[in-house]
Amino acid sequence: MWNQSQLLELARTFGTPLYVYDADQVVANYQALFNFIPCPRLQIHYALKANYNIDLLKALRDAGAGLDTVSPGEVHLALALGFDRSKIIFTANNLTDAEVDEVQALNVLFNIGSLSRLEKYGKAYPGSRICVRFNPDVVDGDSANTATGGDLAKFGILMQDVDKVVAIAAKYDLHVVGLHEHTGSGLQHTESVFQSMKNLMGLATKERFPELEFLDFGGGFKVPYKPDEERVDYVKMGAEINALFEDFCKNYGKKLNLKFEPGKYMVAESGIMLTTVNTLKFNRTRTIAGCDAGFPQLIRPVFYGAYHHIVNLSNPAGGLKLYDVCGNICESGDRFAEQRELPEIREYDVLAIYNAGAYCYSMGGIYNLRSMPGEVILRNGKAFLSRRRKSNVELAAELLNDNIQA
Repeated sequence: MWNQSQLLELARTFGTPLYVYDADQVVANYQALFNFIPCPRLQIHYALKANYNIDLLKALRDAGAGLDTVSPGEVHLALALGFDRSKIIFTANNLTDAEVDEVQALNVLFNIGSLSRLEKYGKAYPGSRICVRFNPDVVDGDSANTATGGDLAKFGILMQDVDKVVAIAAKYDLHVVGLHEHTGSGLQHTESVFQSMKNLMGLATKERFPELEFLDFGGGFKVPYKPDEERVDYVKMGAEINALFEDFCKNYGKKLNLKFEPGKYMVAESGIMLTTVNTLKFNRTRTIAGCDAGFPQLIRPVFYGAYHHIVNLSNPAGGLKLYDVCGNICESGDRFAEQRELPEIREYDVLAIYNAGAYCYSMGGIYNLRSMPGEVILRNGKAFLSRRRKSNVELAAELLNDNIQA
C-alpha cells in the first residue's frame, strides 16, 4: 500500500516527525463496509475520536458518512465541517449538566448510557427523541483498557435494568428511537460481535420499545497490526451480521436501520508516522535507536503495550539486527519497539511506523513541550500538507498567549 520512495521524499520535503494519511484508502474502507454487510439499511457512523484530521473528515463527509461523537467539541467540529446533524450520534459518558445543555442546543441525537443521566435528561427535556446505550455483558477488545462491556466497564446501562429504562422513558414521554451497545476496540473474536448483537436484540421488543428506528452495534472491528496477523473474514462476518439482524427485524415487525461506528477499521492502516533516527547507543545488551519523536506523538505502545510494525525506509535491505526503538522523552517507557529485529539502522535513517492512523495523533500531546508532528494527506495521487508542525518558538508563544495574566 505504501510507496517507500514517496515516503522518503515526504520526509525530506516536510521534515520529521510526520504523519501521512491515505485519504483514498480511508474512503475505500468506508465503502467496503457496505459490501461486507449486505443490509440495504446499513448506516456507518465514523468514530471521530480515532482521528480528527480535518481533510480526512471532509473526505468522509463527501462520501456520505455519519459520525459517532463523544464530546461537545467533536459535535461543534462536525457541524462546522458541514456534517448533516441527522447523521451525528452523541455518545458521551459522565457529562456535566452544562455539557448536556450545550449539546442539546445543537439538536443532535443523544445516546444515553446511565439511569442517572436518563432521569436527569428526561426531567430537563421531556418529549425528546433519544437512543439508549446498554452494556452488552460481553467482554472483548485488544486491551483491558479498551474493553467496554462487562462488569468492569463504566459504559452502558445493565441489561437487567431495561424495565427501569422503559419506566423513565414513559415518565418523561421520551421517544426511544434507537438502542446501542459497544463491546470494545479491536475485537479479538467475531463471536463477540454476534453475541453482543443477540443480547441487545433480546431487549428490543415491540412491547418495551415500540418506536425504534435503528439498532446500533458500535464499532471495534479489528485490523491486523503485525505482518503475520490473520485478517478477519469480513465478508463471512458481514453475512452473519445481516442474517441475525434481518431475523430480528422480522420478529420485531419492522425493518429497522442497522448502524455501526467503526473508527480503527477505517483509519488505522491508512496512516503512518515517519521519524528520523538521530542517535545510536550501545548499552551492553541493548542497541538503542533514538528517534526525533516520542510517546506523546504516538502513545499506543507505552499506553496499551500495542505493537506497531516498523520499516527502515532508508536501508530496507540492511542486515537484520535487534533494536530498542526509543523516543526523545524523559521516560524509560518511551519506546516504539523493544528488541525488534530490523534492517541495520544508521543515524539519520528514516523509520516508518505503520498502522498509525487511529488513536495516535488524536491521543497525542505536547509533553516535554514538543510539538505534535505535521500531517500530510495523500489524495487522488497527490500529497499536500494538511497541518504543519508548530515551531518551538510558536509552541512557547502559544502557551504564553493562553496565560490570562501574561
